[in-house]
Amino acid sequence: MYNKINLRLASITLGLAIATILPGCGLFSKKGSASEKLNRRGEVTGVPKRAQWQQNLPYDMVPVKAGTFWMGQSDEDIAFSQSSMNKQITVSEFFMDKYEVSNNKYRQFLESVKNGELTYGTPTTLKEEPQFNLEELKPDTTVWSTSFTFHYGDPLMEFYFDHPAFDDYPVVGITWDQAKQYCEWRTYYMNANDEFEFDLPSFRLPTEAEWEYAAKGGKDVAKYPWGGPYLKNKRGCLMANFKPGRGNYIDDGFAYTAPVDVFAPNGFGLHNMSGNVAEWVMDAYSPTSRTLTWDLDPVYDVETEPRKVIRGGSWKDIAHYLETSTRTYEYQDVAQAHIGFRTVMTFIGRSGSMDVKSNKRRRR
Repeated sequence: MYNKINLRLASITLGLAIATILPGCGLFSKKGSASEKLNRRGEVTGVPKRAQWQQNLPYDMVPVKAGTFWMGQSDEDIAFSQSSMNKQITVSEFFMDKYEVSNNKYRQFLESVKNGELTYGTPTTLKEEPQFNLEELKPDTTVWSTSFTFHYGDPLMEFYFDHPAFDDYPVVGITWDQAKQYCEWRTYYMNANDEFEFDLPSFRLPTEAEWEYAAKGGKDVAKYPWGGPYLKNKRGCLMANFKPGRGNYIDDGFAYTAPVDVFAPNGFGLHNMSGNVAEWVMDAYSPTSRTLTWDLDPVYDVETEPRKVIRGGSWKDIAHYLETSTRTYEYQDVAQAHIGFRTVMTFIGRSGSMDVKSNKRRRR
């Protein structure tokens, strides 16, 4: 009796083993076998057994779904710049950093370059390892004194980037060129250390259209990331880190920058899209660029123009610069104590407006 039971169990085990092994060989795979048979008959069905693709959401990024919005002026043009005319724009889906790049995240970049640790495992990327000059990547800490006339910035110049008290504060003293090199490093660092066969899209600076669309937080027209038109919430608390009045920097709780996660996020889950530090974007600056660019994923990418757009306003700016439509610029090789950045990644799956499962993407 026991022999019969053992024989029966052995048969079941053998059957399960065969059922497990053979599909892996493609013998019982209806899709694979059918495709291969049709291919052998001269039919075109596509290459069989291609690896499936799922673009996972990188750490501390949020998905920004595709959409259409009115890009441009949302209130008075008090500077009479006439450089932010309204235009309806469609933006494809992308991932964006939830926070501005912090001192500690930028320090990881420097440490990685310093120690030659761009990879921890076997690189899966086909691209060559990028080359960096460490001295050219370091933030300019002197901006705390040189950016302002007769200002006692020595304590910040000494401690802001190096001291752990400021690890979660936004990195400043970074040029547009340095921000792009950070993106290049982060792209290689991700692709060289993940377990996927295919590379993810590159990290990069957001286009001006992507930045403004993300700043509006899903609203078609919004004066500020929280909607507006007021700078305070119902409890009378200021909604961003900026200069509320003449000579008044402290009413929002911070005389200079604030930690990257302090103020409430907007509708997309993005913090400090207005205030704290202004942010570099990809576009070159031109007062007429709005009329020159297309209305689908526009970018004014002119390499010969040294002026690059900055957005969002900062801890030292008045409320006008916090508006989602206000645009200004800085020269790409100039670092300032009020300019930082955040990165984005293009989403290459289905359109976000159609992908109903986009909010369930698995994090890495």
